[in-house]
Amino acid sequence: MTRHLPTLMPTGRGRAARRGRVLSLALSVALVLGSLTAFVAATAPTARAATLPAGFQESVMFSGLTNPTAVRFAPDGRIFVAEKRGVIKVFDSLTDTSPDIFADLNVNVYNFWDRGLLGLALAPNFPTSPYVYVLYTYDHELGSTAAAPRWGTVGVYSDTCPTPPGATGDGCVVSGRLSRLQAAGNFMTGPEQVLIEDWCQQYPSHSIGAVEFGPDGNLYASGGDGASFNYVDYGQSGGSAGSPTAKNPCGDPPGGVGATLAPPTAEGGALRSQDLRASGDPVSLDGSVIRVDPATGAGTAGNPLAGSGDANARRIIAHGLRNPFRFTFRPGTNELWAGDVGWNDWEEINRIPNATDAVMENFGWPCYEGVGHQSGYDSANLNICENLYLTNPVTAPYFAYHHSNRVVPNESCPTGSSSVAGLEFQFNNGNSYPADYQDALFFADYSRDCIWVMPKGADGLPAPGQVKTFVAGAANPVNLETGPGGDLFYVDFDGGTIRRIRYFSTNRPPVAVATATPTTGAAPLTVNFDGTGSSDPDPGDTITYAWDLDGDGAFDDSTATRPTYTYTASSSYTAALRVTDTGGLLSTATVTINVGNTPPTATITAPAAGTTWKVGDLISFSGSATDQQDGPLPASALSWKLVQQHCPSNCHQHVVQSWTGVASGSFNAPDHEYPSYLELWLTATDSGGLQDTKILRLDPRTVVLTFQTNPGGLSLAVNGSEATATFTRTVIIGSTNTISAVSPQTKGKQTYQFSSWSDGGTQTHPITAPATAATYTARFRR
Repeated sequence: MTRHLPTLMPTGRGRAARRGRVLSLALSVALVLGSLTAFVAATAPTARAATLPAGFQESVMFSGLTNPTAVRFAPDGRIFVAEKRGVIKVFDSLTDTSPDIFADLNVNVYNFWDRGLLGLALAPNFPTSPYVYVLYTYDHELGSTAAAPRWGTVGVYSDTCPTPPGATGDGCVVSGRLSRLQAAGNFMTGPEQVLIEDWCQQYPSHSIGAVEFGPDGNLYASGGDGASFNYVDYGQSGGSAGSPTAKNPCGDPPGGVGATLAPPTAEGGALRSQDLRASGDPVSLDGSVIRVDPATGAGTAGNPLAGSGDANARRIIAHGLRNPFRFTFRPGTNELWAGDVGWNDWEEINRIPNATDAVMENFGWPCYEGVGHQSGYDSANLNICENLYLTNPVTAPYFAYHHSNRVVPNESCPTGSSSVAGLEFQFNNGNSYPADYQDALFFADYSRDCIWVMPKGADGLPAPGQVKTFVAGAANPVNLETGPGGDLFYVDFDGGTIRRIRYFSTNRPPVAVATATPTTGAAPLTVNFDGTGSSDPDPGDTITYAWDLDGDGAFDDSTATRPTYTYTASSSYTAALRVTDTGGLLSTATVTINVGNTPPTATITAPAAGTTWKVGDLISFSGSATDQQDGPLPASALSWKLVQQHCPSNCHQHVVQSWTGVASGSFNAPDHEYPSYLELWLTATDSGGLQDTKILRLDPRTVVLTFQTNPGGLSLAVNGSEATATFTRTVIIGSTNTISAVSPQTKGKQTYQFSSWSDGGTQTHPITAPATAATYTARFRR
């Protein structure tokens, strides 16, 4: 725990004392996957079924949302939901199916890749205090006099990042904004009150995070480092020919905007998370948690640096974080628990023991990841990290899990892609959960599609050694929240739903499942229904069936498990099955029958199946759709989505960009670590609302790079990992990669100092992956 902030002093001291170790390089994923085959899929993938402990059931409370990111429950029963595109919706109750749009912040919100409206909070005594707080990526560059949007277009909900500058090249530089909105009923009234604009962000991830009220009544918010996720980023990028993004666009020291940053003195990129430890320059909020006055956005009295002359320094209570996407408070305490999304190795849950005291926590990123040094940044011999290693004033994670390991042994939750994306404690008042869940910490991982529970230990704190799988196969969780009845609710980002998890100590409701064949066709249309997939989770319970087949709301058309019904008039019908168990609990399921209408057929005409790409390639796309009833569909009926699939083992996706109402367009292939690939989605919607989606997979062109040393057997670092030469890496052609010759280091009894790279680069420098295999040799001297 850091009780003071040491001033960063330049030093040329290396790491000889740490060089006896040899780290292994994990290349098996890339070698096993090899090249990936392009294909066209007929429909979008569906989420797998969730598995919960006995007695628990998951249900969908709201659906039809567009990439929801946060849900909040008001004391008066209303439910507020934030969508990434900048829209806030409000439901009057859990049974409301037609929400009002509370606010549309489209003009200001930069909805691109992982950026957008990500944080939402209500005043603790809402609506008596009628304020809604939002934290979003602001489509504006810090210090610019030009109004938003910087990169997007007014009225378009999916924003762009052109090339140049390129999303992962020089980066579309934006900022973050914390604002207060005033409510009048279900609608925003008056102007947006901006509390803070900061969080310089160069790259399309590690944006802002969560906003929450603490038990002290103050407002807390988190933000990421805004740096590259592909390579060791110390502020070296920007300023390419023709790019509107300057070198070092966030103005990090030494030198400010336009300066060329290099080790050992560079303090940009991910190092902004350590900004408090640098002197002589303004402090940014990147990679920090802040505590501010909810009316003004000013740092509160009692904060660690409340007496500082820098407004941002006065706000910060913790730093050294990469992407603190979600955090929560332990009820009855001032403890703040934050989930920090890691890079290649570790996911962290970090604890601030008392968010209201004068202690400044430093969690170490990017110098540390998990409990150890981050190899890529360590190898770059950056002063800001080297000094941190010497003094070691960092707070270790309370709990961390490695990307290659299961959180719980032998569980079904996958390994590989990982992103801790939700934490929640509040299950200690008035809920029906069993006693061993009370006061426990629940945490979620968006990439692994899982939720875990860390029960309370003997000391009252969550016990890391007792973690259990709670929901395996969860639906893309990005936010956990306590709702009515003290139940756990979670936000399904990809599926557009809000889900509730309830516990039943005795009789549990049955599960209704209804299918129909066919679901479209000309009148008269005879449809065969099937309810045999329905079930009851309680042993010995039987269920009865009741169908509403004509859509009149009355379950009086059949009691069979497989009824048949003929529709004689063209229309859209919602058929429903209601199943009732022995104890009288019931469940319903619906299926839509479209009589006189059939789905359209979408066709992607370009690019051709099998098209491959390298970073920066301009890829043009086009498509069309026809419909049996409507004929050829206009461009207004078409929508497109570009998805980046990242697959270190299991895949997780990032929606890069979307286009609505166009038959053609283009994009530049982004830079990303391998294994990964792109998907181009085309969805056609006919006049009756029926849809067809086609997905075209586009694989990258890769190259094998070899890294060796002279003399052999010494350590090198490539991007975030260190290994003993000679080794290879498979990367995407045109990608940017950072290579470092670790110096000094020992082998046997001999100490070696870096001399030169075969490509003429400095000890730590970026390389652009060539089109053909290449070898990079680091030369050392004794």
